[in-house]
Amino acid sequence: MAKSHTHQPGLKRSLTHGQMTMIVLGSALGTGLFLGSSGAIALAGPAVILSYAIGSLVAAIIAASTGEMAVRYPVRGGFGSIAGRYLGAYAGYLTRWAYWTVTAIITGIELVAVGAYLQYWWPGLPLWVGIAVFGVAIILLNIRSVKYFGTMEFFLSSIKVIALLLFVLVGLALVFVGFPGHEASGTAHLTNDGGFMPMGIEGVWLSLAVVMFSFGGIEMLSISAAEAKDPVRSVRASTKANMWRLATIYVVSLFIVVSIIPWQRAAQLDGSVEASPFVLVFSEIGVPAIAGITNFIILVAALSAANANLYAGTRLMHSLAAEKMAPVALGKVSGGGIPVRAMWASCSGVVLAMLLAIFNPGGAFGMMMTLTMVCALTVWVLILLAYIAYKGAEGNSSAFRMWGGRLTAGIGVLLLLAIWAALFARSGNALPASIGIGYFLILTMIYFGVVKRSHTGHEEAFAEADAAVASHAGDRR
Repeated sequence: MAKSHTHQPGLKRSLTHGQMTMIVLGSALGTGLFLGSSGAIALAGPAVILSYAIGSLVAAIIAASTGEMAVRYPVRGGFGSIAGRYLGAYAGYLTRWAYWTVTAIITGIELVAVGAYLQYWWPGLPLWVGIAVFGVAIILLNIRSVKYFGTMEFFLSSIKVIALLLFVLVGLALVFVGFPGHEASGTAHLTNDGGFMPMGIEGVWLSLAVVMFSFGGIEMLSISAAEAKDPVRSVRASTKANMWRLATIYVVSLFIVVSIIPWQRAAQLDGSVEASPFVLVFSEIGVPAIAGITNFIILVAALSAANANLYAGTRLMHSLAAEKMAPVALGKVSGGGIPVRAMWASCSGVVLAMLLAIFNPGGAFGMMMTLTMVCALTVWVLILLAYIAYKGAEGNSSAFRMWGGRLTAGIGVLLLLAIWAALFARSGNALPASIGIGYFLILTMIYFGVVKRSHTGHEEAFAEADAAVASHAGDRR
């Protein structure tokens, strides 16, 4: 087994594979699942199960291709650096800036959700107060050593994973067995009110623009690989674990929701925690204080996702600064191995969320979500294109390989392009999606006007990984 312990100046290898697994789950299991699922149900009806199955397939392709490259090259900047090597410096620049934008905005979005959940207990609490308090909390978690961050993220993610597993067990019992005083709901709701696919295949297609937001973070293993104690073992184990865990959690959870709750009722939910599909399902068994318990769990889920995204954004900004694709001062690292200045820059999403909470708490939230998806879809397409180029150059040199290789990645690209089209086709998305394209045009002008002349790569990281693989091959002979 090749152990590519590539040295990253300043960053410390402290993360275990269990912590890396939970960092990915911490990012992927957030507001997109707990509150965003109602929007997907409104577009697809009970066929939202199919939408999440397709989304899980796409996410698995992204995770596997990212994992294969990260096992081979656990370098600073993750898939962004790899894209730069195999698709060119401009692609690496665009990939990392787009993903940094995703992480910054999602950090803010998740904190807005945290502030809204606090209002369940304290209705008069201003939204910006919750954002500020928990924004400081995640900054404190990220400013400590990466080992401390990994421990806390493991704890926060474990809470919501355990809660979701309990939801699955209780939900399946409600569907097929029932409880005292509650007969089994069965699966009749899957075909009532217009059938399983009331909006046809078009509804499934349009819902994917909402569904894929829930899978944001699946690629985060590549970012954290540069700080893993054992990159090969950690990335390989975490990739496999997360692929089946996320697919099972999402598909089974949505099956339970639309089996127990009539889909039209779930589609009318307004996003408040009292009306979350998950709260309504648990309420069916009449557990005292169920809404408050579920509110706490969803709050922890959002806080964990905000924490993980701030971590990822910090590492992306650090890699950009190290290669002079961002201000060089942002690349400095503290004595504890934390790129503190890059972290402060990555808090821009928190600042944006606070400003929106003060001046326009409801109007711009949807635009932030759509901008996030424009950037995320761009990143995912570039990851798969980089993988196709990587396989052509490196073959099967990684200790972990995606089934189907370049063919599978090509199918993933086609699916992502179809989802991109759905993003524009969905009502109300044209303006924010166009703003996202304008943002990429600005990034492009900055690159060719300023960055291209000063950019410096870090090929020494790739060289060390190549040497480790060659050494391992020699040992086997």
